[in-house]
Amino acid sequence: MMELTLKKEKPESSSKQAVADLFDTEYLKSDLRGRSIRGGAATMSGQAVKFVIRMASIAVLARLLTPEEFGLVAMVTVVTEFILMFKDMGLSTATIQRAEVNHAQISTLFWVNTAIGFVLSVLTAALAPVITWFYGDPRLTAVTVALATGLVLGGLTIQHEALLKRKMRFGALAVIDVISMATGVATGIVLALLKAGYWSLVFMQLSTSATYAIGIWIVSGWRPGQPRLHSGIRPMLNFGWNIVGFRLVNYFARYTDTILLGRFRGAAVLGLYNRAHSIMMLPLSNITWPITTVAMPALSRIQDDQRRYASYYTKAIQFLSFICMPLIVILAVCSKSVINIMLGSQWTGASRIFQILAITAFIQPVSSTTGLVLLSLGRSGRLLKFGIFNSLFIVLSFVVGVRWGAIGVAAAYAVANYVILFPSLWYCFRLTPVSTAVFLHGIARPTVASLVMASIVLLAQPFLVNQPNIAIIGISFIIGLFAYLLVWTLMPGGLQTLRGFVDYIALIFPKKHS
Repeated sequence: MMELTLKKEKPESSSKQAVADLFDTEYLKSDLRGRSIRGGAATMSGQAVKFVIRMASIAVLARLLTPEEFGLVAMVTVVTEFILMFKDMGLSTATIQRAEVNHAQISTLFWVNTAIGFVLSVLTAALAPVITWFYGDPRLTAVTVALATGLVLGGLTIQHEALLKRKMRFGALAVIDVISMATGVATGIVLALLKAGYWSLVFMQLSTSATYAIGIWIVSGWRPGQPRLHSGIRPMLNFGWNIVGFRLVNYFARYTDTILLGRFRGAAVLGLYNRAHSIMMLPLSNITWPITTVAMPALSRIQDDQRRYASYYTKAIQFLSFICMPLIVILAVCSKSVINIMLGSQWTGASRIFQILAITAFIQPVSSTTGLVLLSLGRSGRLLKFGIFNSLFIVLSFVVGVRWGAIGVAAAYAVANYVILFPSLWYCFRLTPVSTAVFLHGIARPTVASLVMASIVLLAQPFLVNQPNIAIIGISFIIGLFAYLLVWTLMPGGLQTLRGFVDYIALIFPKKHS
């Protein structure tokens, strides 16, 4: 009888072990560097493929649909994008950050996120008459209600996605992301060919969300259980609320420049500023987002090992600045050529704005990692306090700068970012494994090399005046790259660091042991 009993209990024991394995992350520490490099490469590759798909979809759909049909969906998207800030309530980050989580906690958070998604969906649908009244177009009611259903799908995937990120399965996430976007675009194009009009854009979004949800559920392998009131999620909820608060204050700070320029300087000035800002941020976001996305779970796994944490962070910001800083230099020096190629000669006025924004963009990708440190250490309360102070300071700079138009706003933004830099580093790094000295050590070589590179590329510009725009950018890039790498090799420890970056390529394709 005892033997029979043991045989009955074995499957249940195996099942419990399988569930426990879904939350175990201890094994990640043994190859954290390799997993980070491979995860970053996979995420960047996914971003690149998505960028190509997005550009192709714009080119095709622009020929099948009218500007009015695009505008109709955009009117509703403005509202849904704002509401999406509340979708996960910061609970996905809480799941990634925690050193240990269990099935009961994640199940409870899943149902919380599902309920939030449902509430936001109902709220969005309830706003349909208001949106219709505001824009004066009755078609918007049905469009709003349809897009609102996507919020429910979003709530169903948050914890599954968080578990995949927690276990650093970024390759799988990139594949799901690409497949879901491709499915959505294919759906939109087919419906547009069938003369579905603006509904093709609506169902493109919905099919993307549905495909993503199905893919995430299949790949994650986790299935939620019943919610439990006493599962220990209160600290995670508090953590999430602070993140939502930070996102809110940051959202309003980010759009204050647009509001002020539109109100006091008009559409033409705002248009120049908006396009300059968009072109500046496009390459940066596609670099910084993958790196910080991978760094978050990696740093969270080693939050109790101060020496290893500081070392990982230093290498992360060193690599981030190694790529971003010289890129910004080339874009700034060749701003006229970049603007002419991207927007056309009628947008030349955006060139000076672009150059001034580059001053901020030079330091912003690495300075923004202060938030990464606070989140990975579970200090979202301090992040919220910092966000409130930082946002108020930035908004004040916009108010002062708007008197001189778009250039004044861009210049005031740059001044504000550098004035607040060291107080921000001190406050955010206080009582953490990282310090201002660690930060400065991480960005020292890229900063010096980029500034020397800027001087050399600027000296070469008078000799390129009569060249085509693409040639100016290409020659400047070659000269700049040579100068940049040369300075790196001449600096103490620079050549060794460059070899370390080259070694990252080998980590992307690890050798399989037979």
